[in-house]
Amino acid sequence: MHFLEAIFLGFIQGLTEFLPISSSAHLRIVGAFLPSAEDPGAAFTAITQIGTEAAVVVFFWRDIVRIIGNWFKALFGRIPRNDPDAKMGWFIILGSIPIVVLGLLFQDQIETTFRSLWLVAGMLIFFGVLLGIADHVGAKKRKLDELTIGSASIFGGAQALALIPGVSRSGGTITAGLFMGFERAAAARYAFLLAIPAVFGSGFYQLFKSWDEPGVFTLGETAAATGVAFVVALGVIAFFMSWISKHSFLPFVVYRVALGSLVLVLLSTGVLQP
Repeated sequence: MHFLEAIFLGFIQGLTEFLPISSSAHLRIVGAFLPSAEDPGAAFTAITQIGTEAAVVVFFWRDIVRIIGNWFKALFGRIPRNDPDAKMGWFIILGSIPIVVLGLLFQDQIETTFRSLWLVAGMLIFFGVLLGIADHVGAKKRKLDELTIGSASIFGGAQALALIPGVSRSGGTITAGLFMGFERAAAARYAFLLAIPAVFGSGFYQLFKSWDEPGVFTLGETAAATGVAFVVALGVIAFFMSWISKHSFLPFVVYRVALGSLVLVLLSTGVLQP
C-alpha cells in the first residue's frame, strides 16, 4: 500500500466509522479501486480503528472518567452499587462479551470469507433496510438510564454482527436500540461507548499479532492512516450527535441500499472481483 493510499483510507475510516454505513465495508470497497487494487485487510482496518476510537475517548472523556470512577467506587462499596454510572460500566462490560467471544471463534472467517464483496454488498442493503424499519417503528422514548441487563445483552449481540463488513458497528447497535424503543441519541451514545473496549482490544490485538508478519501492514503508512482517522472522526462524531437529535436515519438508509446495489452491479458485470 502506498503512503497516499493509506492516508486516503484513514480519511475514509474516520469519515465512516461512526455513521451507520460500515467503515469496514467502505475500506474493503474503496481498496479495490485504488492503484494497488488490494483489500486493505482486516488487520489494517482494526488497527486504524484505534484512531477513531481514540476520538470517542476524547469526545466523551468526562463521561468515560465518571463511569470508570464510579464503577470502581461501587465495586469497593464507596457508593451504592445501583449508581447509574456504575451500572453503565457493568452494562458496557456485559455488552462487550459477545463480540470478544465471536471475534475469537470466527477470526479466520473475519479475515477471509466475511470480506467477500458479495457478502459486504448484501449486508449493506439488508441492514440498511433494517435500520430504516427500526427508525420508523421504534418508539424512541427510552433513555440510557433505562438500560437493563437484557437490553445491554441485545446491544452487545447487535454490535457483534459488525464483525461482518457491511453491517456497521454503530448501525447494528443503533438499530437494536431503536427496535427496543430507545431515543436515537441514547442508542448512538451507548453504541459509541460500547465500542471502546471491543475496538481497542481488536486493534491492539491485531497490532501485536501482525507486528512480525511480513506484508500484513507497514508501520509508517498504518500510523499515518490511524492519525488521519482520529482527526476526521472527531468532527464526524460532533456532526452525527447533532444530526440525529433533529433528523431521521433515512439518508443513511438510502445511501447504504444504493451503495450495496452498485457493488452488486459491478460484481455482476466483472468490474469488481469479489
